[in-house]
Amino acid sequence: MKRVLVAACALVDPDDRVLIARRPEGKAMAGLWEFPGGKVRDGETPEEALVRELREELAVDVAEACLAPFAFASHAYDDFHLLMPLYVCRRWDGRVRPLEHAELAWVRPRRMAAYAMPPADIPLVAMLCDLL
Repeated sequence: MKRVLVAACALVDPDDRVLIARRPEGKAMAGLWEFPGGKVRDGETPEEALVRELREELAVDVAEACLAPFAFASHAYDDFHLLMPLYVCRRWDGRVRPLEHAELAWVRPRRMAAYAMPPADIPLVAMLCDLL
């Protein structure tokens, strides 16, 4: 089975709300809410991928030093196995804007269960509840 490495980030605002993003129409799992991030390219570290992805998806600049490794998901989908490190970030430059997602929401971790998420993301929500 093919393995896919995806880096994700829980951006946390001063009120301890976490940013989640709704996948746009035309993409796999369209309409589901996820942590922003994306595939790690060949030769790229997960941190480098997140800096790039957060700029491309949300128009924010994040320093690698502000990305704190937090947890990871390992999930077998029908046609690939996903390995997804999740980082927590509380500092970034710029105003978050949805450049590639259908919608964004700042949500308290305990309320995330009300948002339909991909199976790999769901266990990470409980860990964020414990952290925040």
